[in-house]
Amino acid sequence: MTVVGPFGLSVRDQALEADVQAGMTAVEEGLLEATKSEVPFITEAAQHLVRAGGKRFRPLLVMLAAQFGDPYAPGVVPSAVVVELTHLATLYHDDVMDEAAVRRGVDSANTRWGNSLAVLTGDFLFARASQILADLGPEAVRVQALAFERLVTGQILETAGPSDGRDPVEHYLDVLSGKTGSLVAVSCRFGAMLSGADETVVDVLTQYGERLGVAFQLADDVLDIASDSHESGKTPGTDLREGVPTLPVLRLREIAARSGLAEDIALCELLDSDLTDDARHAEALTALRAHPALELARRDAVRYAEEARAALAPLPECDPKAALVELCDAVVHRAG
Repeated sequence: MTVVGPFGLSVRDQALEADVQAGMTAVEEGLLEATKSEVPFITEAAQHLVRAGGKRFRPLLVMLAAQFGDPYAPGVVPSAVVVELTHLATLYHDDVMDEAAVRRGVDSANTRWGNSLAVLTGDFLFARASQILADLGPEAVRVQALAFERLVTGQILETAGPSDGRDPVEHYLDVLSGKTGSLVAVSCRFGAMLSGADETVVDVLTQYGERLGVAFQLADDVLDIASDSHESGKTPGTDLREGVPTLPVLRLREIAARSGLAEDIALCELLDSDLTDDARHAEALTALRAHPALELARRDAVRYAEEARAALAPLPECDPKAALVELCDAVVHRAG
């Protein structure tokens, strides 16, 4: 049994291990090549987050999904580079919107070079992803375009907030389906589709990816509250500081509305106050870490991971399927 990938994924089959490792190595080379420019500064900015590392969660899913066809088909690695470039581009933009100071354990691009250059670098990465995508054929372009539309729609919905009368938790889960689930689903879809897997397999893996993507983000929400910056590579409570209500906060507000307890209401009021103040921010983090709402959010992450696992049921038992099942546990274990 060999451990590979970003979550300590254990692979029992040597051939599968070799395929995944070879694919991930090729993706790293592809990312560095795709982020080169004739302008040295653009190369430095574009490779800033590439070289900072990261989980490479989406490329790993491309490689595992490709096991249901020909994992060495010519479009597999380029599609993995496309999804990771797209993801990286959104991080540059997200950090500007969130005014984040740290990403992947290093200064965020906006901290180092300012908001305008961070946004433009994200645009550069989108452009490079589009160039690679164009060589993968019109169907791949269509799939990516639809996913990117969902991703942007999710971001807009998050920024706008729920409409009057809409359940905030339901709204938030829709946001995550777009912002995160869409690109994770495309990762699975590309791996299966471009490896020549059967269409029914492509559909199963796409549904799996959608649910796993939401579980992944919900686990990140819990980590943002529960972990320190060493564990997460980001400043803890970034969303709290910016007033972005993630699932632990939404679950807290549900509990407070039902219980009417003074301490729950007081914590909600604290979270609604100006958390740019370091002392108030630290107080809010400490209180939320001790509140049952955090455990409820963790259970939501587990539920989506279990739905992802259930989506795999139609696939035959094999080592690639076992690896995908294990990922369901690994994703939510981070928030355990």
